[in-house]
Amino acid sequence: MDENYQTYLNRAMRLTLPETYRSQVQHLQESPKFQPHGSEGHQPAPFPGYTIVTPPGSEDSENAALHESLKRYQHQLLQKLGADLFVPVPAASFHLTLADLIWDSAYRDARQEKPEFEVKLQDQIATIFRQSQAMTEGKPLQFQALGLMIMPRAIAVCLAPTDEHSYDRVLKLRRAVFQNSDLIGLGIEQQYYFTPHITLGYFGSIPSPEVLAALGDSFVQLNQQWLEQEPKAFLVDRAELRKFDDMTNYYRQPDWATFEF
Repeated sequence: MDENYQTYLNRAMRLTLPETYRSQVQHLQESPKFQPHGSEGHQPAPFPGYTIVTPPGSEDSENAALHESLKRYQHQLLQKLGADLFVPVPAASFHLTLADLIWDSAYRDARQEKPEFEVKLQDQIATIFRQSQAMTEGKPLQFQALGLMIMPRAIAVCLAPTDEHSYDRVLKLRRAVFQNSDLIGLGIEQQYYFTPHITLGYFGSIPSPEVLAALGDSFVQLNQQWLEQEPKAFLVDRAELRKFDDMTNYYRQPDWATFEF
């Protein structure tokens, strides 16, 4: 299902074009992952599930400099957009998703319908990682943080692998996960193309159409601010199975599976 390297690069570059930002503002939606909570602003809503990600920001010393850059940029977004529109996620949670597994209602249903669902999921991911370890080359994957990425309900920084080999190594791991019959039997299936990004926050209260019209130019300016930030390199040396209860914290037990690139 995933695209080849050149097709992804072309799509990623289009995501950071001024005309894309000006078009995207017409489709912004309030994210259900955060809910208004009076004077406390937006608070995370329950949204449980499992995912395969890079170690989150608080545990990723390899990319500490980039995480600091992202944190500064997130603050610029908040200053420009305001807390009603932009709901930032904790910088400690910054991560790259390598494979979405299961979440929200699908996760809740699977837990109810399948005995020992979580144990089976954890065991199967461990088996896949172990069988896939032959792909290990002992060197990290190289990514570059391209620019601002506007999704209907979220704001992120778009990433692109710096070479086709890095991209293909991720796709091999994704195929090992999503084509696994035991995981499919647990209700896990691929739903999205691989679009590497680091989410910085979600949309809260959507303003009037008049205000939205001006947001397109704001996003163009904000992207220019990102292009002026340093550094932009993002290294991926491991993938981890993580669980989440909402969009602010991704955690794991010490014995859960990891995959070393």
